[in-house]
Amino acid sequence: MSEHIVSPKVYFAIFGALMIGTAITVWAAFQNFHQFNIVIALVIATIKATLVVLYFMHARYSPHRTQLVIVCSVFWLAIMLGLTLSDYRTRPHEIQPGEGRLVQPKPAYFLSV
Repeated sequence: MSEHIVSPKVYFAIFGALMIGTAITVWAAFQNFHQFNIVIALVIATIKATLVVLYFMHARYSPHRTQLVIVCSVFWLAIMLGLTLSDYRTRPHEIQPGEGRLVQPKPAYFLSV
């Protein structure tokens, strides 16, 4: 089994792309995109993570079985995020006047003797 040799030029190009992505991330953090802030941040992070996995973890040149494992793990992550966000949508998000988000639990009367 022969290994693929990647040119240093490719590594420098990917490093430059990651630095540009970091600069875009910092710029986007100081902008107000209203409800799209999280979407933009996740898109930028996904692009940067894809570059890291493909080139620095050598997934682009790996066998098809390894690529299948990577795709399945991303699919599983999407399922878990979808379930988490669907649970988050069902919870109340209003704050009652005079109450904070952290509510003291009621004492357990069955433990007192």
